[in-house]
Amino acid sequence: MAARLLLLLLLNLGALLLTSEAREAYSELPGSYQRGVDLALEQLGAHAGIQHHFLYFRSILKSDIESGFNVIYIYHHFYLKATKCPKGTLEPTRCEFRNDRPLIDCAVCYKAFNGEIEPEPKPYVHCVHRPALTQEMKTSRVNHCNRLGYSSGAPTLLASTSN
Repeated sequence: MAARLLLLLLLNLGALLLTSEAREAYSELPGSYQRGVDLALEQLGAHAGIQHHFLYFRSILKSDIESGFNVIYIYHHFYLKATKCPKGTLEPTRCEFRNDRPLIDCAVCYKAFNGEIEPEPKPYVHCVHRPALTQEMKTSRVNHCNRLGYSSGAPTLLASTSN
């Protein structure tokens, strides 16, 4: 019985550490990237088919172009992971990750002025469960972000990479 209790305690501690690592990863993102993650989470939470709360998991690619005058064009490719908490949870920091659901693969691109997302051009958010993500979708994301006029005569958004 003591061995089971110890195993259960270790499993709960491991889940808590993973959740705290995700919070740390999110808090280490620059504010302009956090706003893009927040935008994706907001749109995901508004989807009727989503039943659980999601948290930022990790970045795959971060790219930005500073065009001057406090304007920055951002492309961010990242994963969101489902938690055991229901959608609309008020204390998401206590939510443990679920390992029985696929990651959600998101790509966002937007223009930010003084650190805030600008409404024009309209921010682009594309999130899909990883098993459903196709190469065509990946290509479409990149093409869409490059077509939105984010380059303003400079190199394309994805030509500039920074971590």
